[in-house]
Amino acid sequence: MLDLTPKEVKERSALRINPCKTCQPVGAMFAALGVAKCMPHSHGSQGCCSYHRMVLSRHFKEPAVASSSSFTEGASVFGGKANITTSVKNIFEMYNPDIIAVHTTCLSETIGDDLTSFIIDLQIPEGKRVVHCNTPSYVGSHINGYFNMMMGFMNYLTGKTGMPTGKTAIFPGWVNPGDIRELKRIAKAMKVSTVFFPDQTGVLDAPMNGKYEMYPEGGTPIEEIQNLGDSNGLIALGEITCIEPAELLEKKWKVPFTLLPLPVGVAYTDQYVMALQEESKHEVPEELEAERGRLVDLLLDSAQYTIGKKVAIFGDPDVVIGLTSLALEMGMVPRYVITGTPKEEFTRKVEALFSQYATTGCTVKANADLFELHQWIKNERVDLMIGSTYGKQIARAEDIPFVRAGFPVIDRYGGPLQPIVGYAGGIRMVEQIVNALLDRFDRDVVDEDFEIVL
Repeated sequence: MLDLTPKEVKERSALRINPCKTCQPVGAMFAALGVAKCMPHSHGSQGCCSYHRMVLSRHFKEPAVASSSSFTEGASVFGGKANITTSVKNIFEMYNPDIIAVHTTCLSETIGDDLTSFIIDLQIPEGKRVVHCNTPSYVGSHINGYFNMMMGFMNYLTGKTGMPTGKTAIFPGWVNPGDIRELKRIAKAMKVSTVFFPDQTGVLDAPMNGKYEMYPEGGTPIEEIQNLGDSNGLIALGEITCIEPAELLEKKWKVPFTLLPLPVGVAYTDQYVMALQEESKHEVPEELEAERGRLVDLLLDSAQYTIGKKVAIFGDPDVVIGLTSLALEMGMVPRYVITGTPKEEFTRKVEALFSQYATTGCTVKANADLFELHQWIKNERVDLMIGSTYGKQIARAEDIPFVRAGFPVIDRYGGPLQPIVGYAGGIRMVEQIVNALLDRFDRDVVDEDFEIVL
């Protein structure tokens, strides 16, 4: 006889099974690819660099260029100074980037390489630059590596001249190029002059023009990073990803910042639009009001299919918080909400959403993994899953509809080109969610269910 008694899900303090994250250097590499004519450089073994490039390339379906210090046994014992000295010389001679962004790996962190002193001793060509950040793979997640690399660029490059740029800095957080383009479009509609940092548009969504360019026309120019200290203000999107870079910009260069959740759904997009309105002092244009109205109309039209549906949401913390807010706006119940990033602020933010919408009986956890999520779902099923590709084994095993969102999505195409942020992104996500539920409805319902009994 089948035993349907819920099983206890035991806490694990060390072991991770099917992680809901990847390592810091992946985030550092992604951030560096958002700077114009930058070569990300992995200070470690070739295998590490190859893996990090592969993760990014499989998601974006674009080449993620990067170089490596190519550690061997000798560097692992005696240190990697000679390796990075030779690497930097060869990179500038062969690939001619404007800047090299060095990040460490678990190997170089473990042996204690001092990148600050190594870079001071380098022979850097005139007009070229080398920056670095520390990204031990065994601490945090790719989100930590992302904001550590942002701060690495700022610590090396950013200054304050006292001559205001007239621009508002925007930290978009860990999002796709399609999201950044949508954030830019909204800012332009609000008549706000902006500088986005980092900015992967034009780099990881470069158009096909018949020739390969190692450094496509895209990314935040170095001059813009240097001038961040003279910005009018800063809007930091992503309360987990961008808080530390925002605090650094305020502490060192006295730039005030507004920290907002990633603008997914109605309420969070409203906050972004109002922050831009505070910068520009212009009225919200009719086109944005109309977009908002269409999203609200779609929520109302589809509510009969989403009210009360239980959903599991997993992935990067700020994306998950935004999707949880949207799910609650749709009347859904976010039964399980997890991230692999070890940031307890994530838990507090999601619990605040539950309280705001008077939703009970939900589970939220940071520093969790997908094996744990699977055990919860076995005890109590959900109607839908939303998250990265790595959840598809759970969806397949438990026969649950699955909407892919966040990072990485490696088994579908076109996602990085399309937004989930803004009112337009909200419309796209609602469409995907409702249609996934309707596909399941169409599969399970037979004609006899619609017979009229006289």
